[in-house]
Amino acid sequence: MSDRAGAVRTVGNIVLWGVQILLAAYFVHSGYSLFGDGFVRKFDEIGVGQWLRYVTGTLEIAGGLGLLIPRLAGLAALGLVGVMAGAVVTELFLVARGDASLPAILLALSAVVAFFRRDTVLDLLARLRS
Repeated sequence: MSDRAGAVRTVGNIVLWGVQILLAAYFVHSGYSLFGDGFVRKFDEIGVGQWLRYVTGTLEIAGGLGLLIPRLAGLAALGLVGVMAGAVVTELFLVARGDASLPAILLALSAVVAFFRRDTVLDLLARLRS
């Protein structure tokens, strides 16, 4: 690998860690806020029950923390892609005047992290198989 390619790879890794840290901060904060009273009405409107609020909050906190652990970053990002896909669908079809733009942006950023950290997911799968 040339020095230039190594430098590009290093800068890319630093940028990716920056995205992961920002996403982690957002998801931990967002997940924690779901345990408060601020989202009770929204989850009532969804009509599934308040248990979904607690599950979503737990998944966001776990995913956010997972983004900060190198070995789990890809898997955490992949899990957050699923959570945000559910949020996009919910905002589009179940919430009156829902706005799916923020969940869509978070889904896209999580997908970028999942893609570039896919080696960690493949490594975890290989360890499970052996």
